[in-house]
Amino acid sequence: MTAAAQEQIRIEPEPFVQLDTTDLDREFDDLVEKYYRPLYKFALSLTRSDADACDLTQHTFYTWQLKGGQLRDASKVKAWLFTTLHRAFLQSRRHESRFPHFELNEVDPELPSISPRGGHTLDSEDVLIALGKIDELFRAPLALCYLEDCPYKEIAAMLGIPLGTVKSRIARGISQLKTMLTSTDCRGERLAA
Repeated sequence: MTAAAQEQIRIEPEPFVQLDTTDLDREFDDLVEKYYRPLYKFALSLTRSDADACDLTQHTFYTWQLKGGQLRDASKVKAWLFTTLHRAFLQSRRHESRFPHFELNEVDPELPSISPRGGHTLDSEDVLIALGKIDELFRAPLALCYLEDCPYKEIAAMLGIPLGTVKSRIARGISQLKTMLTSTDCRGERLAA
């Protein structure tokens, strides 16, 4: 390509265009001024809580900032705001019903009591003694998994067995280990030794 052709094709960069957001800010402020009080009253009638009503109203205007530009008919702004607030209220109620909040002192009698026996007397030496007593078939995968932190795939490669077999042997080994640790034989032998 010749220099003359490059000169003709040269594209001039467009100047940086800065958007004037003062009009958008003014429109948003007007919208808040016009609808904040009715939205707040509606939210208060739903929640019966001043703080929750404020939160819902703020959330509604936040959603408007994010998605309000998608509304094509400006005459439906009020309906959109109230619908958005109501949907946010329903969503918060669904969340509260699925994950209720309780003060700890209110539910203290309902919490299970944990006896200090068992878990506090068990230590690593007891576990190693019990590990030595489980079937050899389960011992190697279990030791590699929990003592050496090897992934299942590496254990399968080291032992030359399929991945599913590794998982199965670890699960059965854990079951045997739990049985031994809940019995007093393992702990009693260590204490006697």
